Amino acid sequence: MSIISLYEKSEKLFFVGGVVRDEILGIKSQDIDLTFVGNAIEFAKTLDFEITQINEDFGSVHIKIDNNTIDITSTRTETYPKKGHLPVVNQIGCTLKEDVSRRDFTINAIAKNCKTGKIVDYVGGNEDIKNKKLRILHDKSFIDDPTRIIRGLKFSVRLGFELEENTKKLQDEYLNSVNYDMSFKRLKDEIKDTFNINKQAILDKFTEQKIYRLLSNKRYNKYICNVEEFIKPYIKEIKYLWLVYLGGFDLSNLPLTKKEAKIIDDFNTMKNLHGFELYKQFKNSNIESVLIYGLIIDNETASKYLRDLRKIKLNIDGKTLIENGFKQSKNISETLDYVMKIKLTQPDLTCQEELEIAKNYNPD
Repeated sequence: MSIISLYEKSEKLFFVGGVVRDEILGIKSQDIDLTFVGNAIEFAKTLDFEITQINEDFGSVHIKIDNNTIDITSTRTETYPKKGHLPVVNQIGCTLKEDVSRRDFTINAIAKNCKTGKIVDYVGGNEDIKNKKLRILHDKSFIDDPTRIIRGLKFSVRLGFELEENTKKLQDEYLNSVNYDMSFKRLKDEIKDTFNINKQAILDKFTEQKIYRLLSNKRYNKYICNVEEFIKPYIKEIKYLWLVYLGGFDLSNLPLTKKEAKIIDDFNTMKNLHGFELYKQFKNSNIESVLIYGLIIDNETASKYLRDLRKIKLNIDGKTLIENGFKQSKNISETLDYVMKIKLTQPDLTCQEELEIAKNYNPD
């Protein structure tokens, strides 16, 4: 059976959220969010599809169709007993109107009946799409879930929308008094998803609207050049794109992985280095750390390293020196550093010329 046959099973099955919004906008959507008015798990059990996962707490179920996994959620109501953290489900199987009212913005709260194709809009989302406005559904929305501010940032840039007046006012009020007892894991997930879009406009709005206050109250380092343009030649090498954009901010509240933390630590080390010591730190760091340094401290030095200096390699190594009579000691590392320092200014040195320089090196 195909996915089309699923849509025809019940008039209680609806598309909700991004897929409906994007269809109205005439753009391709990556999402297929399905909601069943009632208990989606019980509904799925009546179908001739394989159930691969069930989440009783949230009333959601995964079914397999044509080697694709489809997620169907039950209509539900939620409350936030602890503001800024995960909500608690109060009721599964509520009305569609109650379900869409728990969502982030009106543009993501429009439903479309899978069987009849009828659009259902209880919250004025269609009108906000026409006016290119982002409007939250109630005045406590950001207090309940501050990650919605990051989602609003993402939608504003990706769709070219602006915050509706009252929504902007409520966002400003929250950012002036952030509750830092929040789920920073959820915040990090939204931040990664947003900044991985790779748009300078996101960083501009992030700073101009003071959204960075969600991270901490500490001041951030000012960027000396356009991030999107600066990183363009190296984009295929970057594994932590979001971190390049946010390396100048205080990320101490976010649950960083060891690799992510090392990128920030290496950048902080670079700030106190100069000359050949800085080159060595560049060489021993991920490209993300070098890019952050270039974006915040010294664009020219980082660019020269990335464009030219990192390509320069010695023809000799420790083994070469030992074979030529050098004693195995820590002086070998110092000698190779000395030769490399010269090679950076004379990149065409041959193996023999490098060896002669090494032999003439006197650490005393």
